[in-house]
Amino acid sequence: MKARLNPVFADRPMTIFAVMSALARDHDAVNLGQGFPDEDGPEEIVEAAARAIRSGPNQYAPVQGTPELRKAVAFANKRFYGLDIDWSKETLVTAGATEALAAAFFSTLRPGDDALLVAPTYDCYAPIVEAAGARAVYYSPKPPQWRIRRDELNAAITPATRVIAINTPHNPTGRVLTRDELQIVADIAIERDLIVICDEVYEHLIFDGLAHIPLMTLPGMRERCVRIGSAGKTFSMTGWRIGYATGPEELITGMMKTHQFLTYTCPPHLQFAIAEGLAFGDEYYSGFVSQMQMKRDFITQGLARIGFEVSPCEGTYFATADIRPVGRDDDAAFCNEITTKAGVAAVPVSAFYPANSGAAPRHYARFCFCKHREVLEEAIARLEKYFGGGA
Repeated sequence: MKARLNPVFADRPMTIFAVMSALARDHDAVNLGQGFPDEDGPEEIVEAAARAIRSGPNQYAPVQGTPELRKAVAFANKRFYGLDIDWSKETLVTAGATEALAAAFFSTLRPGDDALLVAPTYDCYAPIVEAAGARAVYYSPKPPQWRIRRDELNAAITPATRVIAINTPHNPTGRVLTRDELQIVADIAIERDLIVICDEVYEHLIFDGLAHIPLMTLPGMRERCVRIGSAGKTFSMTGWRIGYATGPEELITGMMKTHQFLTYTCPPHLQFAIAEGLAFGDEYYSGFVSQMQMKRDFITQGLARIGFEVSPCEGTYFATADIRPVGRDDDAAFCNEITTKAGVAAVPVSAFYPANSGAAPRHYARFCFCKHREVLEEAIARLEKYFGGGA
């Protein structure tokens, strides 16, 4: 039966997030593996969605998305980044950021093209690229800084490269690309006439006063970038699956024509509610960041106290820890060990690299901290007990 299936998907294992979540359930472990908050976002958004369901209509929204949300997305681009966006031609609402990524890759790649992915990279990128008939090519910045270097990135470009995909703030490392790094990407994209797909779902989760800089704001990049955002990440509503893309009319139209054959449209009541959320005042966004930063500080300090070497976390809700100081050097085995024996689930960073990659470090684990404080306290207490006992 497997021979009848598309090997791009059929030959891949279950995503590591589902695997670790299942293992966590089986062993009653605190799940710091899969990246979802354990509390819903603002009640105002929930109430707005409920009102929209009751008042209706509960029918298909326009394929591009409701005008209300698309206008809100355009306004947010202007408000936060100074980008002038034509909501009617340069925005698209998708079924989560993952579908936006799929629409972006499918609409820009052709059989025989290469897409350059920066590893570690979210695990959905490569199968989508390959399903489009293209080839995933990797550039792997060196840990623990994971900084983009001009000569290294340039060397990774092939004659067939058509698209570069970047992610900032970055999952799993927690890095925020600097302006200098973004300029490297921009220079190469312009020189090689490349399209850049920008995964910016954690745009509002940046700490310590750092700023998110969309690549689209750099000179010469307005017409060659697609910028992808996520209501799930911005408002802690990951189950709603509402994403959005911003870009030049040519690229957004191409994505829309792909989107219409993937999901066609998204629930209108959720779109109305997210439009209201995007109009929240600055106090929402600053409070969101400050609360998450306190959770970051708690988990990174706890992991360091246990003995891990914790990488700086500039954004997202993931902390990356080097496991070698606690006597481990195999991240997959380590994550299995602490899930089954310590009762805390994490994700191996090597899962964010292609299978059997020689560039993948095997000594980092990713811990998710977008959880209630008491959940994080329990996780740290379990790890302290386990490693303090000389395991």
